[in-house]
Amino acid sequence: MRLSTIFSVVLGLTFSAGPLSAQGNYTLQKSLQTARENNMELRAEKINMGMAQSDIITAGLRPNPVLNNQTLQLIQPPHFAPSTRWYNGQNRQVWWQLTKVFQPPTQRHLKMDLAQQTLKFTEKNYTETQRNVFREVAGKWLEVWTAQKQLDIILIAKNNIDTLVNINKVRLKNQVITSTDVMRTELLAGQYAIQYKTARQRLISVQREFNFLLGTGDSVGVDTSDAFNFAVSGVMDTLLYEALNNRSDVQTLKAGVDMAAGNIKLQKIQAWPQPEIGFIWNPQNSVQYIGIFATIDIPVFSRNQGEIKKSVFMKQQVEQQLTGVQSKIQTEIRTAYADYRLQQQNVESYRSILQNSQTILDNIRYSYLKGSTTIIDFLEAQRSWLETQQQYYDALLQYRQSYIELLYTTGLINQLAQ
Repeated sequence: MRLSTIFSVVLGLTFSAGPLSAQGNYTLQKSLQTARENNMELRAEKINMGMAQSDIITAGLRPNPVLNNQTLQLIQPPHFAPSTRWYNGQNRQVWWQLTKVFQPPTQRHLKMDLAQQTLKFTEKNYTETQRNVFREVAGKWLEVWTAQKQLDIILIAKNNIDTLVNINKVRLKNQVITSTDVMRTELLAGQYAIQYKTARQRLISVQREFNFLLGTGDSVGVDTSDAFNFAVSGVMDTLLYEALNNRSDVQTLKAGVDMAAGNIKLQKIQAWPQPEIGFIWNPQNSVQYIGIFATIDIPVFSRNQGEIKKSVFMKQQVEQQLTGVQSKIQTEIRTAYADYRLQQQNVESYRSILQNSQTILDNIRYSYLKGSTTIIDFLEAQRSWLETQQQYYDALLQYRQSYIELLYTTGLINQLAQ
């Protein structure tokens, strides 16, 4: 078989080879679903909901009764009752008092309502934490995907040049080419070998970071065949409207406004006096007495003025934050949507450039094997092909990053983990 035929077959097999097999097959959606269950930050944040539920139980509890005892013992024998000793009941006075604080009628209900609002706020805040974690996981998934793709194309180029080095050594023995052609080929092969080691180490590093975010003990990779086709339904105005009303940070702040309003009501009723009422049993020197006990604060100086005023300010603060976030959302979505459309167009443009680069390499490779062009032209075409491949995947990375950013800013990224 002729050397040109062997070279063509080997290159054809190399260029048609698929990506390197990954350690796992985690699509983006599966990665988000795994992080939802196992991510350490989310697992810690989820405990807050349990604590908020415990506050509801605490808010529903009524004040405990208070038992009070006072005992006075006569200790001077000359003053003892006639014919008695110190332990006789005639020489002792005992005071037993059982009382209970009574809350104003609606105070307990307002405490429970506030605890319910706090739980709702905690749940919405957890959803917002999920949105941010999912953004980080999706970004790291893309880094692994990019590192794998970069490693694949460098491996293709490396194998091509390694094959050419072996063939050119045979051709040198046959005096078809000069030793300079072999040296130039070996030089490029050495450069690709270094790039391959660097790319492989990069892949290992980002995979470790990715596994940490997933919260799994297994070492996994990404599914490089994931088409990444997640529909973003509606035009920008529709996405903007949905985000302004339903994005998790907006929902969190709305829950915060309700919680602050409930706190104002509670602080106002906290100013009401809470009477303490009970019964007294008082045996004095063996003489039985019973009575009642009642005490109540007189709100002359303290009427909870500071906490009431503070609760009003807290509500104003949350309302201001809500207005600011809603204004910020409009800027974020318009920017993310415009960037997404631009990157989408860039990827489409690069596809034709990618095809042209492949065609040029094929033609120059054929000419070189036929002796119609120099090794310099072939090596330059090989470098150009690799640069174009890398630029294409860089453009594809930016497009997918803009896609994730659009999903994040609209709040749709949470739906991917369902």
